[in-house]
Amino acid sequence: MKRVSIIVVALAFLVALTQCKKEQVTPANDSEGVAITLDIKSNGNTRMDVNTGTGAVTYQSGDVIYVASGGKYVGTLTHDGTHFAGTITDPVVGEPLHFYFLGNVTPSGTLTAGTTQSCSVIISVQTEHLPVIEYAPSEENYTGGATAFTAMLLNKCALVKFNVTTSSLMATCITGFNNKVTVDFSSNTLTPSKVGTGIIQLAAGSGEKWAILLPQDAMEAGSVGSAYSAEGLFVGTCGAVPAITENGYLTSGIDVVVTTMMTSGEVPTGAIRGKFTINDNGDQVYFSKGNLQYIGSANTWKFAENQKDYLGNNGQGLGEDQYLNRDIFCWGTSGYNHGATHYHPWNRLGEYDCYHAYNDPYANLYDYTGKADWGYNAISNGGNTENSGWRTLTLPEWDYVFNTRYTISGIRYAKAKVDGTNGVILLPDNWNDSFYSLNSPNTRGADYNTNVISSNVWGNLLEPKGVVLLPAAGFWFNVDPDPDPYGIEDVYAMNEGGFYWSSSSYGYSNARIVEFYDDSFNLNYSRLKDYGYSVRLVRNVN
Repeated sequence: MKRVSIIVVALAFLVALTQCKKEQVTPANDSEGVAITLDIKSNGNTRMDVNTGTGAVTYQSGDVIYVASGGKYVGTLTHDGTHFAGTITDPVVGEPLHFYFLGNVTPSGTLTAGTTQSCSVIISVQTEHLPVIEYAPSEENYTGGATAFTAMLLNKCALVKFNVTTSSLMATCITGFNNKVTVDFSSNTLTPSKVGTGIIQLAAGSGEKWAILLPQDAMEAGSVGSAYSAEGLFVGTCGAVPAITENGYLTSGIDVVVTTMMTSGEVPTGAIRGKFTINDNGDQVYFSKGNLQYIGSANTWKFAENQKDYLGNNGQGLGEDQYLNRDIFCWGTSGYNHGATHYHPWNRLGEYDCYHAYNDPYANLYDYTGKADWGYNAISNGGNTENSGWRTLTLPEWDYVFNTRYTISGIRYAKAKVDGTNGVILLPDNWNDSFYSLNSPNTRGADYNTNVISSNVWGNLLEPKGVVLLPAAGFWFNVDPDPDPYGIEDVYAMNEGGFYWSSSSYGYSNARIVEFYDDSFNLNYSRLKDYGYSVRLVRNVN
């Protein structure tokens, strides 16, 4: 068998929607556009695909290429069945054009001809086609009258075979690989890196599976969990991986075995199975099985038995009666004496009598001893051990979960009504959009009725795959800055708005929150620490 071939291509730069969907990019300034073509020297012009028996790559109509000149993106070319053609903006005279084929994967961000200096693509999903990454300069310099160009595109990746044994009919995921490539148009370089846990998703089922891998150092055989089935029901291992080099062709086959059924013992007691990345380092967390509750009659902390459950005013009001049950808390009311004046879960004083952590008005819940965080408690159905790792997400971590993390499906959250309970659902990193069709994902302004989910679908399909529901449990606040501590103080906006504390302080009087309503969603708000909001704890993976 031959190595992945050096390819002669003509490419069209068009922003392609992930996995073969294509959308034409309009140049930033049509009045200065130059129409050009790029012909393939020796290819059959039939299809952009990888022949795994020979390593050869060919192309088809609609394939796209990005063009750069003078250190900036200048336009796209599209294959029309004969050659690649398109319009570029302000190419630099006397220099070659630079052509990038990015596997028909949509680049991140917006590319503006004549302005954009870099972009990146993630090649994690390889269930339907292999996203070859290639680059070459044109063999001709651009001149004012030149319109036809040729180029020999060189592979910047490798074709690698995996021998997969799995008990699942779904795709197999392997971790630890470079799965992102950043294109620097100013230096005409491509830099591989890892996003999240470095997931590569192979085609479904057992047997011989091929993948495109970016250059990286060799890896030892992974531990259990280095490979898993996309629906999250089976785990296994990925064998040792040799060093990956540009234009590599690894045909011996790397063994991947995903046959062990996951059990509840593989996630912490009280946690939901799904994993959620919280930062650029790839750190992940599990969410608790429900919102945090304080059972006043037993002086006990617990998680709600069901994700959609919330107590509201519990029919009792929310005065400073320590024996009431509640799941709406002022900030820093963990029950531990962490040096602040007010720290009991039933503290309900005036809005000008702030709930500081550690008697430091600027401290975060995770500062000092960490006892101001509700997760420091022994959670009765979460392991029942003090300081066992449960904690409240910081505001940057909440933001990463909602707005930044990489997921296989591209879906991070959606508004929904689950068995009559309004809220926001969070999809785990390995969520596959073939599991269940969601409307208006990642959309702040969507309303709850966008996705009406029955109890049967939730209990048998979504929750078992690690989907999290943040119910719109409402909030508490003092209408009167000095209320009667024995009076009835209500919870407002139940099943209308969701309000969740972060562990991040915001100045003397406020802390940062997650807030959503039927038609809005915001992570930029801060609220008085005396307000009562919901708490959803997490625990770090591993």
